[in-house]
Parts: sequence; structure tokens; C-alpha cells
Amino acid sequence: MRQLSELKKAMKGVFVVQTTPFNKDGSLDLEGVRANTRWLVERMAGKDFVFVPLGSTGEFYAMSDDECQAVIKTVVEEVNGRLPVFAGTARAGTRETIKMCQYAQAVGADGVQVVLPYYHIPEEEGMYQHYKQVAESVNIGVMLYNNPGVSGSWVKPALMAKLSKIPNFIAVKESTPSVLSYYWMQKTVDPKDTAILCGPGEQMFSFEAPHNCPGFVTFIANFAPELSYSIYEVAVAGDFNKVTELVDSLAPFYSFIGNAVENHGPHTGVPGAGGISSGYMFIGVVKAAMDIVGLRGGEVRLPLVGLNKEEKAELSSILKAMKLVK
Repeated sequence: MRQLSELKKAMKGVFVVQTTPFNKDGSLDLEGVRANTRWLVERMAGKDFVFVPLGSTGEFYAMSDDECQAVIKTVVEEVNGRLPVFAGTARAGTRETIKMCQYAQAVGADGVQVVLPYYHIPEEEGMYQHYKQVAESVNIGVMLYNNPGVSGSWVKPALMAKLSKIPNFIAVKESTPSVLSYYWMQKTVDPKDTAILCGPGEQMFSFEAPHNCPGFVTFIANFAPELSYSIYEVAVAGDFNKVTELVDSLAPFYSFIGNAVENHGPHTGVPGAGGISSGYMFIGVVKAAMDIVGLRGGEVRLPLVGLNKEEKAELSSILKAMKLVK
């Protein structure tokens, strides 16, 4: 477990939101979690790279507390201090969130990622008290996951600046779809207090990197970590033309996700009411991609659905064309 000052300095680079592999019968593939984590550590050790198990991409909401705890413990053990681990620990209520945060600390996680309280949306005072009590319940880093798409709410810059003064509140996964909203968040919050990371991944990072965005959160790194890291490296070097070129190389993969949404849609989210029109088919796509490259992608859990045989064959061709698999 890292000291807080050291951990603050590590809040940059590529943050992989790990998938959670499930077996054909729907059970948790814990050895798959271990194998996938080991594969990433072997490639990313010594780099600006952070593990985030049990985020939205990890389907934490569809898992029991025991399963979530098993995943956190397994990732922490496998990483073994070589890179930071921020475990997803959020629950809809504050008390249950605190319990999971304290478990993550007990097994050696460096920090926790806590998405906004969902279902009942609090007023700003309730939101502040939620994160204040979460942060004060542990002695590890806290990352707020500011995602309006899954919560129907958004912490505005002024409130974020207030939260950023809590000593162990050190990072924000900022998932606004608006570059302007990110810009004002970055300008309002002192980077010495809290790092404002790009939540939506490589595409949005290409727009936010020129505004001193220190890193991004990505599902692509589950199966193509070198590509994700290359995008971060060229951004640090200030070569934004190269950033655009590398991000554009992912266009066939993103287009495939869009087609998968149409094939299995329409999506049931309500635009403007917290839902998103693009859906969450990307989780099944990422898991299929992991299987194709030889990792343990596995199944998704309902209510998500995975890809059919024809789609998996098409995805395999796309990954070959992108030279991500032979």
C-alpha cells in the first residue's frame, strides 16, 4: 500500500477498467481474473498504469458482495504492489459503500473508485457528506467516478473543488461527454489536490489532453494495453497529431461496437434523463476481443447480452486488420 504523497504522483497515465470474466454457467471465473491481471502486469510494470477492478466495465452491480471481495483480493494479490490498484467499491448507499471501501483497504488496495450514488439522487449536501464520510472511513486514496450516464447526476466544478480539499480525495474519473465541462472542471480544481482524469477513454482523451489532462480510463487496455499506452506517451510528448492518428486507428473497433448496439437494440436508455443512447454492448465486445487474443474474456451477466458467432467472427477479422491479433 503506497503512501498518500506517492499515490498522488501516480495519478496519471492509463487506468484500465478491468472486465470480470464469468464462466458459461454464469459463475465467477476467479482464475481468469488472476490470469488477465498477470498478463497486464507483465506488460505494464514500471509504467504509468493503474488497475481499476469492479468499475462499470467490471459489472460490479451484477455481483454479490462476496464475489466483489474475491475479485478485489485477487487483483491486489496478483499485482503485488508493482502498480497501483483502485478497487471499485460503490454501492447505492453510503453505509454499504464504506464497508466495501474498508474491505479494499484491509486487503491492500491503494485506493477505491466510488461512482456517484445511484437510484436516489442526493442534493449537493448529501453528495458532499457521502464522499466525505467515505474518504474519512479509510486511509487510502479515493477516486470519484463522475458518471452522469449511470447515475443521473453530476458533481459540478464548485462542489468538486470543495471535495478536493479532503486529504485522501485525490482523483476524479470525469466522464462528462462535454469537453467544455471537462475544461471548467480542470480549471476549477487545483491539480495539486486532485487529478481530473478523462473517463470516457482514448477518443475523448485526444480532445482533453491539450488541456493538461494527466491520463485516461480505458477498456481498450484490457486486450491492447500497448496501444493505449502509446496514446498516453505521445500526448505527454505533445505530439497531438500522433495522438489523433493512433486514436483514429481504433475507428474500426468503435464502429463495430456501434453496429453491435444496432444488431441487439434499440437501447432502452432515456437520453437526457441519465441514460445514454449508445448502450453498454461494448462490455460484451471487449470480452469477446479478450477471448480472441487469448485472454479470459468470458461471458457477460444479464441484463447485458454478448455477441453471436457471426459477430465474433467479424470482430476477429477487425482485430487482425488492426494487427492486434495474428
